[in-house]
Amino acid sequence: MRWQGRRESGNVEDRRGMAGPVAVGGGIIGIIVLLFNLFTGGNVDVSQLQPPGGSSAPMSTEAKAREDEMAAFVKVVLAETEDVWNKVFAENGAQYQEPTLVLFTGAVQSACGNASAASGPFYCPGDQKLYIDLSFYDELSQRFGAPGDFAMAYVVSHEVGHHIQTLLGTTQKLSQLRQQLSAEEYNKYSVMLELQADFLAGVWAHHTANKNLLDANDIEEAMRAANAIGDDRLQKQSQGYIVPESFTHGTSEQRMYWFKKGYESGDIRNGDTFNDPRLK
Repeated sequence: MRWQGRRESGNVEDRRGMAGPVAVGGGIIGIIVLLFNLFTGGNVDVSQLQPPGGSSAPMSTEAKAREDEMAAFVKVVLAETEDVWNKVFAENGAQYQEPTLVLFTGAVQSACGNASAASGPFYCPGDQKLYIDLSFYDELSQRFGAPGDFAMAYVVSHEVGHHIQTLLGTTQKLSQLRQQLSAEEYNKYSVMLELQADFLAGVWAHHTANKNLLDANDIEEAMRAANAIGDDRLQKQSQGYIVPESFTHGTSEQRMYWFKKGYESGDIRNGDTFNDPRLK
């Protein structure tokens, strides 16, 4: 993505290096945790998780410079989402309320509870903020085999998609349903919610591509990331078998399909996952 020299969002709280909340009890750090907590949209209680590694060793000069560059990148990505969604909302007679991005190290406190880096990036509807530990960039590349800056851009735009769902009232409706349905029944709606966020990420990518900001392999990087974090693939990697009834985010194929659909259409009206018969 051609991002150097572009505007950085001012809607950022940089809490990196600040002492985060101390988790109580032992959490399971690694692939199983990520399986159920990646891109949760604030729906999963992660208060029992502890920061990975448990070390507060100072960063090297090179590592800090690299992280600062990634921080600048995600700020530019957030700014680009602001430009796109302000325009799209205005074209539909509405006003977009920009979310805040919180950068943290190790652990953080949000209106949705305490969380650690092991939970992955998430959006909290309670305070309308996105939370990202930048170490997830390496996690995405090394553990999930999805390298590239646009893989991280996909992550940010997916979480912004959850913010849009909150602005439109979708998140609130599903929160009410959660109290009425069994866990297995609600999982189907959770999948629809996550796939719609993937679709919205694709819509953003469509408009960003129209501004000639994408490189030839950027969409491939995003598709690779979507493929890497499908429920079926993550379950197969972590436990050797899949349990479709427990899916909360969608299969790799579904995640790629809805991102690509958003990217190809660029039309927010084409993302009604809740009335797609294939997801019932």
